[in-house]
Amino acid sequence: MSRKLFGTDGVRGEANSGHMTAEMALKLGAAAGRYFRQDDSRGHRVVIGKDTRLSGYMFENALTAGLTSTGMNVLLLGPVPTPAVGYLTRSMRADLGIMISASHNPAKDNGIKFFGPDGFKLSDDAEAEIEALLDGEIRLAKPENIGNAKRIDDGLGRYVEYAKTTFPKLWKPELKVVVDCANGAAYRAAPAVLWELGCEVIPVGVSPNGRNINDRCGSTHTQTCAEAVVAHGADLGISLDGDADRVMIIDETGQVADGDQIMALFAARWAESGQLRGGALVATVMSNLGLERFLEGRGLRLERTKVGDRYVVERMREGGFNLGGEQSGHIVMTDYATTGDGLMAGLQFLAAMAETGKRASELVCQFETVPQMLKNVRYGAGQEPLSAPGVTKAIAAAEARLSGQGRLLIRKSGTEPLIRVMAECEDEAVLAETVDGIVAAVEAETV
Repeated sequence: MSRKLFGTDGVRGEANSGHMTAEMALKLGAAAGRYFRQDDSRGHRVVIGKDTRLSGYMFENALTAGLTSTGMNVLLLGPVPTPAVGYLTRSMRADLGIMISASHNPAKDNGIKFFGPDGFKLSDDAEAEIEALLDGEIRLAKPENIGNAKRIDDGLGRYVEYAKTTFPKLWKPELKVVVDCANGAAYRAAPAVLWELGCEVIPVGVSPNGRNINDRCGSTHTQTCAEAVVAHGADLGISLDGDADRVMIIDETGQVADGDQIMALFAARWAESGQLRGGALVATVMSNLGLERFLEGRGLRLERTKVGDRYVVERMREGGFNLGGEQSGHIVMTDYATTGDGLMAGLQFLAAMAETGKRASELVCQFETVPQMLKNVRYGAGQEPLSAPGVTKAIAAAEARLSGQGRLLIRKSGTEPLIRVMAECEDEAVLAETVDGIVAAVEAETV
């Protein structure tokens, strides 16, 4: 069953435009409610969290109306990290969890992500079935079976206390840590967890106003956190994105470690301690070739998936692996969480510093990266530039040139109207020429 509304991470787009309207959210809530409430014999519940975008209020109310119209009882968490929704869906025995967020995107965008009763994101098939319900008439609940809605005041506190349990109990860090919350969903949770564990905390990006989420801060703009680390003489910087499911780590000199370097550190440490299951790390096709070589040198495997943390998690569950993620900073540790959790990944990095006695700068660079270049080309509605003859010819020529000395990945973004052109090659001149040639061909088809 095909999906048109859902992308690689739920439904996403510019708020009040296209399919991201209150009307669609109401219908989507009703469809999801009916999908999870196949009968009217008992009460069903759904938890809803959101980040700090102004449009979150609109979508929260619309989803609540749709869900309660089909008999779902709605528990409103307010601003919480995406991984908190996964955790609380399972912890509170909800049938469904919903996160309203566009993650690292600007404030004008928003999105709707769904979690099943097990706390994991819904499969493609489940999303397709919900989408199919939108095409028909959704059966509403009888008046006496309409659901209710209420605010849950302790949801954030539950998550904070759980996050603390993932940290070694007998050690207090006593480190100075900058945490950049991107003016997003973790603006209360992350500083609280770090302070309660004993850190001296310098909070950044903790003044959301509905319009400044991810604005020159957070994991997609690490300069803000890096500058704060250096200015305050901090031991570590933890830079989260708008919904706190991804992280970048900054050492005491301001150097940034992306998801690949963080995963390499965790995989090596977990393998040594016997914690790593299956002898493998699961990552996407975007992860650097240097990570693969690093793992092979330690007798470990890199299992690659399509781009999207949901596909990483699916492979982890299929193969019984407990560590995976993305270069972009999603770090998935299924021993602790059902999805990427930037805060918990930051805590694991702190634990590595404590247990090894090493500074962050000694841990952030685990392997030499193979030169990698990624460029994005925006395309318009109705355009299919990848099928154009000029583009296919340019891609074929690039593949032939990189054969034996690198790799090429061309794909559509699952969250934005972008063509992503990525290549890796030891020869940086060849790398630049290859990527620029394809970008030029794609741009010629998007004019």
